[in-house]
Amino acid sequence: MAAAVSGVFVLIDNTRYPRTDDAEVFANFIGIAPVVEGPIVELRVKDNQAVHQGDLLFTIDDAPYFYALETAKSQQAALEGQIANSQRQINAQISGTHAAKAAIRSSQASAQRASASVDQAEAAINQARAALQQANSQSLYAANNLARLQPLLAKHFITVDQLDLAKTNAEAQADAVRQATAQLALAQARLQEAKAQKTQAEVIIDQSSAQYSQSQAAVELLSPLTAQRAGRAAAVQKAQYDYDHCRIYAPFDARVTNLQISEGAYARVGQRVFTLIDTRNWWVVANFRESQLKHIQPGAQVDVYTMTQSSERLNGQVESIGYGVLPDPSVIGTLNQEGLPDALRTLNWVHLASRYPVRIRIANPPQGRLRIGETSAVIVHGR
Repeated sequence: MAAAVSGVFVLIDNTRYPRTDDAEVFANFIGIAPVVEGPIVELRVKDNQAVHQGDLLFTIDDAPYFYALETAKSQQAALEGQIANSQRQINAQISGTHAAKAAIRSSQASAQRASASVDQAEAAINQARAALQQANSQSLYAANNLARLQPLLAKHFITVDQLDLAKTNAEAQADAVRQATAQLALAQARLQEAKAQKTQAEVIIDQSSAQYSQSQAAVELLSPLTAQRAGRAAAVQKAQYDYDHCRIYAPFDARVTNLQISEGAYARVGQRVFTLIDTRNWWVVANFRESQLKHIQPGAQVDVYTMTQSSERLNGQVESIGYGVLPDPSVIGTLNQEGLPDALRTLNWVHLASRYPVRIRIANPPQGRLRIGETSAVIVHGR
């Protein structure tokens, strides 16, 4: 009866406070792999050594990356100098552009004035031709009149004064013809001069337009140079990034493990050098039967015992409960290519309960005490 009563109490206790020894200590860990490659010139850690955040772990030969960084900076400085030089030239070209615009406007005005002068000269020529024609007519009339009057003087039909007056008139009309001829020649010369000025103005317009186009093209040459700034800056940042990552530091408080490399070895990008165990947070992953999960809730207090020091109790708290495990193929079978389950045609009289992992966070873990994979036993209490 005592044994029966004891058994009942043990069953109730195990039901209310689930426990299991199917548990192991667990912690996060990462593989330390460099992002640049090269020979390891300095190794600061040993296997199983405790390190703190910011401690130097190892150093990769940084000479090639230093040269690459200096080259990138030099190329960036050369580009900036080229941009500055081009900017000065462009400023001068911009001044030339403004001057070319003013010259174009001035030449256009000169061309318009020259065109007006041409029209005026052509009108003056026409006027001079009309005056010459009139002078020729008057001179011819005066000459003919003189020829008619000269025979009449001998017959005393006219006086000497009348003859002299006719001679004077004939000579005056001849002078008028010569003067009209000179005026016509002068008008023709002015026309040629006006045409020459118009041609010169048109040539200046063409030259100023060409200079303006050249200045505009020089201004547009700056855009390809400024577009290279982002690329050169990115090259410097990439070189600086590679140079900075020649020294690898501990990202958090951890313990070095699985160190199988020494100084002089060639470290490759993405290839693990050793492993760091994050010693800041520790968990116990305990597998509980599915029938016990209803008595376990996140936040419940847990007693944790490890096999290395079974007499020491560690305090823990249920953090989460697993929601999936691999199905038993002996029960549901495996999925075939068509995606249908391959159900086994067998009958098992005893069905074992599935076990789900429960993640238990250890509160205030002792430093240097826990190890990944330690066998543990846990007892879950209420909230």
